[in-house]
Amino acid sequence: MRIDILTLFPTMFEGPMSESIIGKAVESGRVSITCTNFRDFSDSKHRTVDDYPFGGGAGMLLKAQPIVDALAAIQEQAPETKKRVVLLDPAGKTFNQAMAEEFSDEEHLVFVCGHYEGFDERIKKHVTDEVSIGDFVLTGGELGAMVMVDAIVRLLPAVLGNEQSNKTDSFSTGLLEHPQYTRPRDFRGDMVPEVLFSGNHKLIAEWQEKESLRKTLLRRPELLEHMELTPQQLKWLNEIKQEQQAL
Repeated sequence: MRIDILTLFPTMFEGPMSESIIGKAVESGRVSITCTNFRDFSDSKHRTVDDYPFGGGAGMLLKAQPIVDALAAIQEQAPETKKRVVLLDPAGKTFNQAMAEEFSDEEHLVFVCGHYEGFDERIKKHVTDEVSIGDFVLTGGELGAMVMVDAIVRLLPAVLGNEQSNKTDSFSTGLLEHPQYTRPRDFRGDMVPEVLFSGNHKLIAEWQEKESLRKTLLRRPELLEHMELTPQQLKWLNEIKQEQQAL
């Protein structure tokens, strides 16, 4: 996969894009990440990238010209790849795990990081997706792009050491991930559930699924509204509700 990031602050990406899972993916050649300062494409004598909005209003808007010309340069560099151009915008569609999985199948992603008060609307004619990472406002799109790149790259084949890891993550199954434990078995009187030592893989899998349901019900009940639960899951859910009422 190739990832291009258009930003006014390319040095912000130096640490996050070279460490941990992303860094290993870059080293192994499974992904290439290039940050481009779109100020370099400004046709202004003073390399300006923003201007006052027509009709008045607070703040400055990013001009179309530098970003559109930077996108054109990327197209010239890699004319053979199909590109998904993602504009980081608070008004965009909210990023989630399903979107991360969808983007991970692309061969070339381009992220456009905003700054100031927003974009000239004409920029949006040159993008394929407008995406937000949540209902809050950041100084710019850089942190959002980092979050999205991390979520996407870890889904690429052979990036994670255990290929099953991303299949059981929270949200990948529609449920939050079940509780997990490691040594010691007894931590200051707080014991690991006995079922995990039973050696019965069927019982363990059932416990994990039920506990995923429990965690989702208690912490993110709205997720269950969009799921088609199996008869067994519905049975467990009723048991969990009864157990909670008895507390």
